[in-house]
Amino acid sequence: LRPMNLSRESKGLNKFFYRFNNWFARVTHSYSNGVKFFIRKAPLAMVLLACIYAGTVGMFVSKPTGFIPTEDEGRLIISVNLPEGASSIRTQEVLGQMGDIIRAKAPAVKNSTAISGLNALNFSFKTNSGTFFLQLKPWEDRKEASQQLFGVIGQLQKEFSVIKGANIIIIPPPAIPGLGNTGGFSFTLEQRERASDIKAFEAVVFKYMGAINQRPEIRGAFTFFNAKTPGYHVTVDREKAKKLGIPLSSVYNTISSYMGSAYINDFTKYGRNFRVVTQADTTFRQDITNLNNFFVKNQAGESIPLSTIVSSKLTENAALISHYNLYRSAEFNGNAAPGYSSGQAIQALREVADQVLPAGYGYDFSGLSREEIASGNSTLIIFGLSLLFVFLLLAALYESWSVPFSILLSIPLAAFGAILALIFIPRLDNNLYAQIG
Repeated sequence: LRPMNLSRESKGLNKFFYRFNNWFARVTHSYSNGVKFFIRKAPLAMVLLACIYAGTVGMFVSKPTGFIPTEDEGRLIISVNLPEGASSIRTQEVLGQMGDIIRAKAPAVKNSTAISGLNALNFSFKTNSGTFFLQLKPWEDRKEASQQLFGVIGQLQKEFSVIKGANIIIIPPPAIPGLGNTGGFSFTLEQRERASDIKAFEAVVFKYMGAINQRPEIRGAFTFFNAKTPGYHVTVDREKAKKLGIPLSSVYNTISSYMGSAYINDFTKYGRNFRVVTQADTTFRQDITNLNNFFVKNQAGESIPLSTIVSSKLTENAALISHYNLYRSAEFNGNAAPGYSSGQAIQALREVADQVLPAGYGYDFSGLSREEIASGNSTLIIFGLSLLFVFLLLAALYESWSVPFSILLSIPLAAFGAILALIFIPRLDNNLYAQIG
């Protein structure tokens, strides 16, 4: 047996191998000459490596960072909020109108479910709130860009623009289930000193929201907090009630029982348990002026009209007041604007907070934003430990403390190629997927 003789006159597959061997030999020769040159010019090689290392570090610092990009998981959440005080019937009419639009104008949607009275993003139960849950068709049935996640969001936003008097927000779910309720960032504004008037807190919240929406890094920042829910402030003239011999407990119980309800007891009949609840009939508790028709007995047994000792005025307040770290808080959600990373959006939120928030206010992050900040601080530690373990493994393999450095010094060259690719593709940020790759 003798090896195959490959020459210029070879034909077929042998000719291909002949050309490959020649090309490989030329590359090997060029590489060997390059190595010999840099060995003779060691100072020049060290300067070149130092420049590459510095350039790698500089590009990593300047490249926008991210965590986990929003992906098409085949589902969407739509939050619907009508003006404060809107009835549940009005909310259901808007949800029905949205359902007709989804079925007629959104071919990428497979199933939809609407829940009236629930805001699934902050889990508040209000008559003016509602939530849609959308299930999109499988990915293989949505090849066009207009039927993918952000295409569907843009299309629905355009179609819902005909609905007036409702704030409709379309939100993708978080990239990691359980870390927040929405995709994008989650910023929590906190009132860390003694809680002041709720209207003052609302003014700070809206001032901050207006400021962050002016930043080019932020797109569609929003919060559900407001202090515009209408209500009545009922005042009892205690001095007058005392003079008339009316116990305050009787006044409050009367208002609570008639305008709200009061549980009495349970009774069993026909093998079933029934609850007894006292309450004024619907027609006698539709308006605050109905208080004038209620009476309360004093200690002498006389019936005294409630209007004698009770007055009321129209007020506005917050329907839901959230707390984070025991502080009164308001949560902001949104996304990074196109062309910007989530890391840049988080930095913009911090800068605006430092400029706008008055003394006594602070902020924190939650959900994916909190995890991104925490992971950013630990990336260098993890990378350093990885290099240490690789060094120890190579030292044990080659039974030398110096040989592993020749391999470890090539790692920045590989990192240089990776970050160079990210620099040349601006739409990609230095996120978790890029770091793993």
